[in-house]
Amino acid sequence: MRLCFCTVFSSFLELNYFDILSSWPEDLVGAMPKDYPASPKAQHLQESKKHRLTYILVVSSLCVAFYVLGAWQNTTMPKPVGNSAIARVDCDPTAQRDSSVPSFGSASETVLDFDAHHQLNLTDTEAVVQQFPACSLNFSEYTPCEDRKRGRRFEREMLAYRERHCPGKDEEIQCLIPAPPKYKNPFKWPQSRDFAWFDNIPHKELSIEKAVQNWIQVEGNKFRFPGGGTMFPHGADAYIDDIAKLISLSDGKIRTAIDTGCGVASWGAYLLKRNIIAMSFAPRDTHEAQVQFALERGVPAIIGVMGTQRLPYPSRAFDMAHCSRCLIPWGAYVNFSIDGLYLAEVDRILRPGGYWILSGPPINWKTHQQGWQRTKEDLKQEQDKIENVARSLCWSKVVEKRDLSIWQKPKNHLECANIKKKYKIPHICKSDNPDAAWYKKMEACVTPLPEVSNQGSIAGGEVERWPERAFTVPPRVKRGTIPGIDVKKFVEDKKLSEKRLAYYKRTTPIAEGRYRNVMDMNANLGGFAASLVKYPVWVMNVIPVNSDKDTLGAIYERGFIGTYQDWCEAFSTYPRTYDLLHADNLFSIYQDRCDITNILLEMDRILRPEGTAIIRDTVDVLTKVQAITKRMRWESRILDHEDGPFNPEKVLVAVKTYWTADPSEHS
Repeated sequence: MRLCFCTVFSSFLELNYFDILSSWPEDLVGAMPKDYPASPKAQHLQESKKHRLTYILVVSSLCVAFYVLGAWQNTTMPKPVGNSAIARVDCDPTAQRDSSVPSFGSASETVLDFDAHHQLNLTDTEAVVQQFPACSLNFSEYTPCEDRKRGRRFEREMLAYRERHCPGKDEEIQCLIPAPPKYKNPFKWPQSRDFAWFDNIPHKELSIEKAVQNWIQVEGNKFRFPGGGTMFPHGADAYIDDIAKLISLSDGKIRTAIDTGCGVASWGAYLLKRNIIAMSFAPRDTHEAQVQFALERGVPAIIGVMGTQRLPYPSRAFDMAHCSRCLIPWGAYVNFSIDGLYLAEVDRILRPGGYWILSGPPINWKTHQQGWQRTKEDLKQEQDKIENVARSLCWSKVVEKRDLSIWQKPKNHLECANIKKKYKIPHICKSDNPDAAWYKKMEACVTPLPEVSNQGSIAGGEVERWPERAFTVPPRVKRGTIPGIDVKKFVEDKKLSEKRLAYYKRTTPIAEGRYRNVMDMNANLGGFAASLVKYPVWVMNVIPVNSDKDTLGAIYERGFIGTYQDWCEAFSTYPRTYDLLHADNLFSIYQDRCDITNILLEMDRILRPEGTAIIRDTVDVLTKVQAITKRMRWESRILDHEDGPFNPEKVLVAVKTYWTADPSEHS
């Protein structure tokens, strides 16, 4: 605008000058000789010409100068708040920052500037941007929905008091969960499978209580995990070898597993090298922090319990289920007379043709009866009940050898015709949605399988062997059982996920071994997990219960694990258990349902210090999110969409800064 005005103004001055000259008679101007003395009028015109030319040059120069100055001001980025002293709060001066953590201290060509240009320095804005306070140290291992004090208000029967019981509005806290003093970045995988820092989980109870069983040992300033368990004191690796002698674990047919009552998840840890991923779960009970130890090791795990409610997984999810002295009453429940309730739930989540493995009481009771301090009659009765319930579910017993017993679920329910004549079959569940599993009561009934045309067919469709399974169209998609999802959209999602990963690799250390435990908070079809298959990470795929498409079953059919979750509530995990959180349009789903501040505080709780969050959403949503993250001691930047600046969706990349509780504070 300035340059256009200057040009017009200069042209106007020049036009006035030439208008004067053109008003002279042509013959007068042309007839005058070169050496003819100028008349007073001519001299005046010449002097006027010089003054006007000078004026034009001065004005033009000023216009150009002001234009350049304005352009320079518009392209200068303000210094980000993330560069200030709050970027790193070190209560432990000896702690070292991981050099691979992405830094947002300098502006780059990909950074979008949504900050005000009249920006004050940090000390001036502290009164304006109020930081969330740090919680006291006794909240360091706070699990909001599995709080033991709150759990005491509920019935102890069927372990209802250990199920999810989230805080009410009057119990919610809005403070930052502190890491314990001297917290260190966990060991990198695969070393983390065997070692963890004592300062990160300062609990010696399991090393004393389970010393004979080799669960965990304290060695100086770290824990060592020998791989032992209650039924495999010589190590999970040898125990898994024994299982592999009975059923095949190496041909890719078994990929997803669930471990009920997992301890420190050594069974799941040693399955990983066999390309089998296990969802390990255990309650928050007297075995202090067992799930926290599992996640610190880089092994998939979640807080959970076999109680009154369904497990938060879809039907036909797992290829293999496992219980090693997990103390779950499989045959019945005392005072309730509900025969087979828990085995019926295992049947619901087990894939057709899947295996259930049981070791520990009552298996091989003749050998272990005295050590278990139970009568022969009691143990025999318990095993008989389990055998009867398994038969009533149409399961066939594959083998029982020493301490191991293995059953197999039928491929379809046509195979049950002969069994129905001989044994009492529980009634078929009346629920029209076997995948419904969020706060839904268990039922002592048989979950119906999709119909098949012949006995050899697998109900619901057969899955490919791993690793082809990860990239093959899942049976649920092929059969069109997910509204709005077809093969074309699955292929499009696969390509989109690969494109996104290529973009993330340019903005985060996602391909450099920095991350191990990853959560996709709105996983869609599991494309993000599939794109990360070749990296040393595992992904917890979460499907919000408010999503209009339930795709978790298809994710399991691809060979990945995950869970349902309502993000208006806390996730069933300990603080500081994930390295990377990915949230694709999550806040657009929840911004009208609950306070997004609470969702971000939950993300801060479960994210490790110097962990990363990648949040995708519209600009207006991300600016709100970024304003909150500035109060959480996070560094963040909003970047363009991978397709360029004209896409309305943007990407916020944030890093949780390192800070710990005050060492002088006592819990």
